[in-house]
Amino acid sequence: MKKTVHFLESAITVLLALIPFSMSIAPAPMNVFMGLLIFCFLVKRILKKEPIFFKSPLNIPLLLFFLLTCLSLVYTINFKDTFRGGVLRLLQYVFVFLAAAQEVKNKRQLLLILFGVCAGLALTAADEIWQVATGLDFIRGYATIINLGLVRATASFKDANTLGIYLSALAPLVLGLALYYPDAPTDPEGEGQRSGFRPEEAGNRAGLHKKGAKKVIFVLIGLLAVCGIVLTYSRPTLLALYVALFFMAVVRKDKVMVWVLVIGTLLAPFILPSSIKNWAKQVNYNPMRFMCNDDRIAVYQHSLQMIQDRPVLGRGANTFMKNFKNYNNPPHYRDVAVIDYIYAHNIYLHMAGELGLLGLGIFIWFIVALFASAKRIYARFKDDYLKVVLMSLSACLLAFLVNGLTESSLYYARVAMIFWYLAGLTLALGNINNADKP
Repeated sequence: MKKTVHFLESAITVLLALIPFSMSIAPAPMNVFMGLLIFCFLVKRILKKEPIFFKSPLNIPLLLFFLLTCLSLVYTINFKDTFRGGVLRLLQYVFVFLAAAQEVKNKRQLLLILFGVCAGLALTAADEIWQVATGLDFIRGYATIINLGLVRATASFKDANTLGIYLSALAPLVLGLALYYPDAPTDPEGEGQRSGFRPEEAGNRAGLHKKGAKKVIFVLIGLLAVCGIVLTYSRPTLLALYVALFFMAVVRKDKVMVWVLVIGTLLAPFILPSSIKNWAKQVNYNPMRFMCNDDRIAVYQHSLQMIQDRPVLGRGANTFMKNFKNYNNPPHYRDVAVIDYIYAHNIYLHMAGELGLLGLGIFIWFIVALFASAKRIYARFKDDYLKVVLMSLSACLLAFLVNGLTESSLYYARVAMIFWYLAGLTLALGNINNADKP
């Protein structure tokens, strides 16, 4: 049984690394790897007679959120959609969260996962560059799209905004390490004071070279990821990246980065493409209209009507689009009509429409508990490398949630799992021993 358990543990680590990479290719391999991860995780837990859940302040809000999703089966307008796309899908995400949170226990596993993230980002950015240059991406043959006269990359994703969700949710992990990867400790005696060879000196030099090589890789992948984000021309994605970088700069007390971001904000009106400047002028420099477009604001308006109709429990999990047509009636915002079958383009309105304000409140409770746990783990760490990783993962989560202000990212099958995956990895940092070597 020991060999079986060891195999399952190794498989879980590899699958956790493959998930972010496969996400950059297509939904099918991602779903296969997710299914295998859940299978290996459950079998390993059964064989070792370990509990599936672990002691955490997130357990209560997570359980309540799942139970409320199950309760919506009673009053949903489509039992099949709620059961398959609501209950079962959430159950899959919960298992991914639990596996990521409990099975990553050392820096070697963490490094393999970081490699998977880097590989996925590099592949996607390279695909975008190829797509813009040739007109088609080399993974699935998708064409670029054109908005406001700008050629927007989609890579292997269905649209530029979904691609932007993927990039902005994972790029901060690499960028945080590119900016703040700790230097190797130096020899306190100095090079000139060494009287003879000592084994630890060779070890220090080797460690320095390894750390330097890793940082170079993170810098290169980080630049590729930023290039990929720019090629999407997705305003919420750029905002999410900006917030993530600002968050990391504040945590690290990096005044230079704060000033770079502030100066970049001041210069943006002068360096933006002329088509974007013209668009800003057309919407009268209204930040809400500039970020969301009039059609999305119209969707928000009608989504609020849905919430007002069933404010406590909502209309049922995974039924927002089926219910929306009943509220898509005039008057429309600025006379802009929208289609009847559409996402809310806001995870908070989408969730409130399906699970009511009660469901949204429980989800916010989960988020607050998640960041509070991350803060406690961060304060406990003495290892600066682990601090940087944890800070970067928190920035990833923040970017996902910011992007969710204008996208129903938690409900897009292609990228929804990122949130639960990142949440699990964030908690997993608490399992890693400070003394463990990367």
